[in-house]
Amino acid sequence: MLRISYPEQGSSLCVLRRLLPAHGGTDPGAVYKGRQEKDDNLELTLEVGKILEENGIDVVYTRTTDVYQTPFEKARLANESGADYFISFHRNSSPSDNQYEGVEVLVYDKNGIKFDMAENIVGALGELGFRELGVKERPGLVVLRRTKMPALLVETGFINSDGDNDLYDENLKETAQSIAGAILGTLTEETIEAPVYYRVQTGAFQNRENADRMLYQLMDQGYPAYLLHQNDLYKVQAGAFQQLGNAVNMEQRLRDEGYSTVIVTK
Repeated sequence: MLRISYPEQGSSLCVLRRLLPAHGGTDPGAVYKGRQEKDDNLELTLEVGKILEENGIDVVYTRTTDVYQTPFEKARLANESGADYFISFHRNSSPSDNQYEGVEVLVYDKNGIKFDMAENIVGALGELGFRELGVKERPGLVVLRRTKMPALLVETGFINSDGDNDLYDENLKETAQSIAGAILGTLTEETIEAPVYYRVQTGAFQNRENADRMLYQLMDQGYPAYLLHQNDLYKVQAGAFQQLGNAVNMEQRLRDEGYSTVIVTK
């Protein structure tokens, strides 16, 4: 079973697996022109969690409503849930309006699968047009230091950047799909005592551009698609299911759309 979680004034998700929306209640997080970070965090967390659940991932949320939790409470909830991963969603902010823009993911250190997942998330959001600020170490953050499982804090653009807000608002579902796809794609790379996940492959290409073209087409149609580079091939896949029947259902949907598919476990 896989769990994920998310952070402090953000929202979180435990992929079991735990998801965490940051901030909440009396803590609005960063505020810009009446826009409150806590609302964006919760909205995105629920969208990402929905996609992961549809792909057979058990998700635990630190909050699903507008309530406040301290960073220590969020870390405790994640640890007690037995989550496999903790993912906290935030929006960044800068001293001056429209000073910076871009997405980044914070981790305790740049080791292990959390670092791979963080890089994949940044890259996926970069393909939507966000500036990629990279993966940064923040060992002092409570939700990264006190959690017992791999933990990430996703900063989805600057809330006081009009450009980032336009991208965020116009591409909310695509942003959620990109993050969920990056998570699912990373999970397929787990090798130590990992459960078997069934995935639906729609193509394998030697040319990256051809693979990207199919990837974007699937994402535009609402599929949780992602790209893997294995054995000198760019493989386009969708979903990561623990139950074969769920993969079969996904495959049938894709075939009805005209795709040639095969169910794989790698």
